[in-house]
Amino acid sequence: MHSSELQSESELVRFLPDNFDHSSPVVVVAGRGVYPLLTVAGIRRSQLPVRLVAIEGETKEALITTFDQGEYAVIKVGQLGKLLKMLKKWDAGYVIMAGQVTPGKLFRGLHPDFKAVRLLADLKERNAETLFGAVCAEIKEQGAQLLDARTFIAEHLAHEGMMTRRKLDVKIHYIEHGIRVTREVARLNIGQGAVVHKGTVLAVEGFEGTDEMLKRCKGFETDQKIFIKSPKPHQDYRFDVPCFGMKTLESMKEGGVSIACLEADMTVILEKDKTLNQAKKWGVTLWGYR
Repeated sequence: MHSSELQSESELVRFLPDNFDHSSPVVVVAGRGVYPLLTVAGIRRSQLPVRLVAIEGETKEALITTFDQGEYAVIKVGQLGKLLKMLKKWDAGYVIMAGQVTPGKLFRGLHPDFKAVRLLADLKERNAETLFGAVCAEIKEQGAQLLDARTFIAEHLAHEGMMTRRKLDVKIHYIEHGIRVTREVARLNIGQGAVVHKGTVLAVEGFEGTDEMLKRCKGFETDQKIFIKSPKPHQDYRFDVPCFGMKTLESMKEGGVSIACLEADMTVILEKDKTLNQAKKWGVTLWGYR
């Protein structure tokens, strides 16, 4: 076995439960983007049985077509009963939620079945965290275990230190200020990102999301704008993983933000090699912190 394969196995074990059953199917509930494709590829490299629950209008067709008939199902947002039915049919032991659902669909585009209606009626607050938390509880009751969504894509995690250049060309205390600000914003459940410049907060991520926040920074005519991304203090990595990818990189370029600081092992860099190479070409610095 090559050293890279040994490292991959070590990374896999880091996120798997101790009693993991390698013969039990892993069901990927796939949302938007490339994240589900990377997750499925990782499961297949680990030679584990995998099934797919695709979300209508969200999951890439290119992923669905890689599964044989009977190995996948398509549901609408809110069809919780159908999801649970498929887990039972496949005798699934594990579930991974990979990729986002269009935020508005969680509230305005739901197609709730009877099971989902009952779940929604019991919620005191309706937001992404409470909705997914309740769904996780239903999956657990079904007998399946929801896995950390980083489990099969450890090679795509941000790592500590410089990821794109030889040295950091900004004073470290400016970054430390940004980290403090962003962690507080995350603690208050406002967002998971902020942009700072020499001790001044230029922008904070709100409901509009990371990309729109970064684009807003175009209006600030200054250099060394630093984007900090930080998870919540008690981030639930079963359904909410901070991500950075080509789209975020493009938004940084549009907003004139030249430095991104990502928490190591806590942030997924989608298509890591491709994203890092493009960042180098555009002169964008990516740096991992703990």
